[in-house]
Amino acid sequence: MRKIPFPLNEKELETFLIAALAEDVGTGDITSETVIPETAQLCATMVAREPMVLSGLPVACAIFRTCDPHVMLTAHAHEGDRLTKGAPILRIEGNGRGLLTAERTALNIVQHLSGIATLTGQYVAAIKGTDAVILDTRKTTPLLRSMEKYAVACGGGVNHRMGLYDA
Repeated sequence: MRKIPFPLNEKELETFLIAALAEDVGTGDITSETVIPETAQLCATMVAREPMVLSGLPVACAIFRTCDPHVMLTAHAHEGDRLTKGAPILRIEGNGRGLLTAERTALNIVQHLSGIATLTGQYVAAIKGTDAVILDTRKTTPLLRSMEKYAVACGGGVNHRMGLYDA
């Protein structure tokens, strides 16, 4: 397995987390605050719902840590791993309110980036044995470019240019 450097530095990741959680949580998670006791503890496992190439786990972990600084996370898979349906990805243990507040944003990021990595992996497999390579473009979702290009690399693709300023 090749190591793919995570594209965001600490400040960029923090900026993304603040914006992503502000969009979803706003002034608070009304449902969790109403239904879940303040001291409730939760344990859950994120699993692959279909065969996939994993991407986005560092962002998901950061989201969980932002919503519950004392969360315990145990990764069962790594970025770029090819997973089968039902494979465990991440065990999450911590404050119920914090974890439920984080879960949708964390899952959405993993689903989006893993979708890109999985499709890229399918294209890479289709050209195996040729001299061709799968290159990405800068045609990405606004503000997610570096993470989407990272997902391409997780799937075995090659990153091309980041913007109009290079390559």
